Amino acid sequence: MAVTKLTGEEIEANLKNLPHWEVKNEKLHRELKFKDFVQAWGFMTQAAMLAEQMDHHPEWQNVWNKVVIDLTTHSAKGISRLDFELAQKMNAIASNMGV
Repeated sequence: MAVTKLTGEEIEANLKNLPHWEVKNEKLHRELKFKDFVQAWGFMTQAAMLAEQMDHHPEWQNVWNKVVIDLTTHSAKGISRLDFELAQKMNAIASNMGV
């Protein structure tokens, strides 16, 4: 089943249920700050396992205690439901870590 790009209205509606995320450069975007590098890397490790299970991988970077995430679905040429699903899972991981 092909994944389709969401409309602007669908994105705005979904953002209402997705704390800490915004649309930046036509991607779902979040910046997280952890207590240290180990906690940031722990978050990325947990998120990577979920992303691999979903076969949907983030664009992200890590510098010491900061993780910057951008989500988009390349095959849909924009934001899709997969991006929101992964973002929700990432929010749960961060919340469980106290972030």
